[in-house]
Amino acid sequence: MARVDDYIVVFVIASSVKQAGIIAKELVIQKAAACVNTAGIDSLFIWRSKVEKTKEILLIVKSQRKLFRKIEKIVRKFHSYEVPEIIALPIIAGHKPYLDWINESTK
Repeated sequence: MARVDDYIVVFVIASSVKQAGIIAKELVIQKAAACVNTAGIDSLFIWRSKVEKTKEILLIVKSQRKLFRKIEKIVRKFHSYEVPEIIALPIIAGHKPYLDWINESTK
């Protein structure tokens, strides 16, 4: 039986809607994620000592901690950035039926 701290939310930033769609679809098809939400965002960051501002797509990936390396591998395969953002945050509490669904969807 999975515990609540076995689940994660992973943030990934993509360069375009097309790239985000490809990554999201692969994550779900390969059962690395139960669900991926996408949203357009404005990003401001420092890259190679220069301040950059750009439009990007945020992917919010719901999965299990044990699948993080699989998620990372899939994202890196389809991502255009030299250093893509792939960061996981633990889920500290959650609606049990939803967490059960994540578990079933990523088997």
